Amino acid sequence: MKSIQKGFTLIELMIVVAIIGILAAIAIPAYQNYLVRSRVTEALNLAAAAETNVAENAANASADLTVGWTAPAATSNVASVAIDANTGVITVVTTAAAGAVTLTLTPNSAGAAIAAGTVPTDAITWVCAVGANAAFYKYVPANCRN
Repeated sequence: MKSIQKGFTLIELMIVVAIIGILAAIAIPAYQNYLVRSRVTEALNLAAAAETNVAENAANASADLTVGWTAPAATSNVASVAIDANTGVITVVTTAAAGAVTLTLTPNSAGAAIAAGTVPTDAITWVCAVGANAAFYKYVPANCRN
């Protein structure tokens, strides 16, 4: 008699389940890190408006680099965005959902920090830094890693 196979054997199904389990074990942590990175990116996007404000005030030799700045409302990912009135340093604090990272964006012109009331001598460049905790490095862009 000739037997006809009508489906998969148990071992074939177990192999497929094992492969899916291995792929899930690798993909889920990578996806969670990706989500936190995207939330940190939201924080940097909110800071972009602050960078523009500081650059404009510095170009006008304003005595207060926060003139015209209104801090954005806190979101589920960003706790606060603040500007130092004298140095133009922007501090961005994220919530626990975004890794509880604190980013510091420092404006420089011609290799030196800018100051309120002084027109920069060259284009303003921004130096991004994150705290000394290396655990946060995987969540921030490469230019923010000290």
